[in-house]
Amino acid sequence: MEQYRYRFITLITIVFISGYSQGMLLPLLSILLEEAGVSSSMNGLNASALYIGILFASPFIEKPVRKYGYKPAISVGLLLVAISIALIPIWQAFWFWFILRVIVGIGDNLLHFATQLWITTSTPKEKRGRNIAIYGSSFGLGFAAGPLSTRIVDLSIYLPFLIASGLALLTWVLLVNIRNEYPDSINTGSERVIIKYWSVLKTGWAALLPSFGYGFLEASLHGNFPVYALRIGMDVKAVSILLPSFVVGSLIFQMPLGILSDKFGRKSVLLVSILCGWICLSSAIFTTSLPILFVLLFISGMTVGSLFSLSITYLADLLPTDLLPTGNILAGIFFGIGSILGPFLGGMFIDIFEKGSIFYVISGMLIILFLGIAFHSASERSEPRYSTNL
Repeated sequence: MEQYRYRFITLITIVFISGYSQGMLLPLLSILLEEAGVSSSMNGLNASALYIGILFASPFIEKPVRKYGYKPAISVGLLLVAISIALIPIWQAFWFWFILRVIVGIGDNLLHFATQLWITTSTPKEKRGRNIAIYGSSFGLGFAAGPLSTRIVDLSIYLPFLIASGLALLTWVLLVNIRNEYPDSINTGSERVIIKYWSVLKTGWAALLPSFGYGFLEASLHGNFPVYALRIGMDVKAVSILLPSFVVGSLIFQMPLGILSDKFGRKSVLLVSILCGWICLSSAIFTTSLPILFVLLFISGMTVGSLFSLSITYLADLLPTDLLPTGNILAGIFFGIGSILGPFLGGMFIDIFEKGSIFYVISGMLIILFLGIAFHSASERSEPRYSTNL
C-alpha cells in the first residue's frame, strides 16, 4: 500500500513539473517573440512546436513502453525536458527555439503517456475519475504557476528556464525508489496496430474529442492570449494574472467534476461543462475589461479546464483494458492536433480581427465539440474491480 501511495504521489509530482514547464514556456516565449517583432501567426507557429513534438512522438511510444516499462519512459521524458529547457536562453533565435520546443514536446508525451496509463490501469473504475482528476489538478497547478515566471525574467533571462530544468531533474531522482512495471503485453505487429487504432476510433472517437478541445483551448490561451492582450493595450503583468485565473478555476473544480462524472456519467458532465464554458468564452468577445475577463476566464476554467482528464476517464469507460494504451496514444495525438491548430488559427484571427479575435476561434471549436459528443452513442464497458487501491 505504501509503495502504491509513494508511486502515485511521485507520478502526480512529475506531472506538476511538466505543467509548470509548459505553463512557463508558452506565454514567456510568446512575449519575447512579440517584443522581437515576430508576427502573431509566426509566433503561434512557434508555440505549436511543443505540440508538433507531442504529435510526432505519439505513434512511436507504445512499443518501447510495452518493452521497457513505465519507469524508463518517464525517466527519458524528464531528461529530454530538463536538457531542452536549460538550452533555450543560450541562443535567442526563432528556429532554435522551435526545435527545442519540439524536443520538449517529445519528452512531455513520453512521460504523460506512461504516467496516465500507469494510473489508469492500476485504479479501480469507481475511483478512476477521482485519481485522474488529481492527476489533472497536479498538471493544472503547475500550469497555473508557470506564467508567474514572466515576472522573474527581468532579473535574468536564464532564471526561469534554470528553475524549470532543475525541478525536472529533481523529480527524476524521485523515480529511483519506484519499482518498474509494464502494460499488458499483446501483439504489436503492424497489422494488429492498425486494427487497434481503428477499434479505438470506432468505439471511442467522442471520448477523444475533449482531448482535441483541451489541446486547442490550452495552447490558444497560453500561446495567443499574451499577444492578443498586448495588442489591445494590456501589459505583461495583466497577462500573468489573467492566464492563471483559467487554470486556478480548473483546479478548483477538477476534483468535483471527476467525482460528478463517477456518479452521473462522463458524457453528461462533459456536455454541461462544454456548454457553460462556451457561454463564458463567447461573452469574452464583447469585453476588454481586466476584472470581467478575469471572472470569465476563471469560470470557464472551472467548466472546461477538466476536458482532458474527463476525456481519459471517458475513454477508459468505453474501451477494453488491452486497448487503453492505444487509446491513450490517440488521446495524445488528438491533443497534439488541437494544440497545433489552436495557436496557428488564433494567430491568424489576431492578424485579421481585433477585439475578441481569439475568442471567436475558441467558442467556435467548443460548439463543434459539444455537437460531436451529443450525437455519439455508446455503452460503457463492464469490468472486474482491481485489488489495487490508490
